[in-house]
Parts: sequence; C-alpha cells; structure tokens
Amino acid sequence: MLGQKYDEFKHSISLYGVYMSCFKAAFIFLAPNVNPELDFQWVKTDSVHVKTIAVSSYQEACLQLDDLYSEGIRAIELCAGFGHVGVAKVKEQCLGRMQVGVVRFDIHPCLDNVSGDVLFS
Repeated sequence: MLGQKYDEFKHSISLYGVYMSCFKAAFIFLAPNVNPELDFQWVKTDSVHVKTIAVSSYQEACLQLDDLYSEGIRAIELCAGFGHVGVAKVKEQCLGRMQVGVVRFDIHPCLDNVSGDVLFS
C-alpha cells in the first residue's frame, strides 16, 4: 500500500515538472570535538540521499549551509540538541533556500540533559 502511494505521489509531482530523480537532505547533529569536513557520511537510496554531518556548535552548523545548498540539498533536519534558538539561527541562515525540520527533546540525554540553547548561551 505504501509503495503504491509513493508511486502515485512520484507520478503526480512529475506531471507538474517538479520531479527530481533524487531528493537530497542533510541531518545535522551536535557532538563535541568534531570536524564537519571529516565527520560526515552519506546514505543513498534510489530516491533519497541523506548527508549526516557532525558539528560542535550552532555557528558551525550555519557555516555548512551554503555548501549543502550547493550540493543540491533542499531539506535540513536538526538533531534534538538544537534548541529553539539554534533552530531559529539555522532557519534564518538558510535564507528560505532549504526547509528546516527538527527532532525534539526538551532536554537532550547526550548533552547532560540540557538543550543546546543552555549549552551555547
């Protein structure tokens, strides 16, 4: 059933000239002592390519956005460590070029039970 719905969706968007052979997205997560130039990986399926990138701050996440857009990425998913302030900063820096989504924890277990807003304030 889901496969049929996906095929119908894929066909319907191709009718309007919007169909792309592959949708590209990025998942950005926070971790200490990382280098986003080295600490990334792609997962590629026939229809979706997702680049997972480790960053150590909100600022470092924002610095990745122009390159991600140049790579054809049109959606950004942020890990739960990005608090409301972090999400707003990334969304603002996207300049409307990419959609921004979030995974949500009020407090993040990998960040000593605080959000990035507390950690980076």
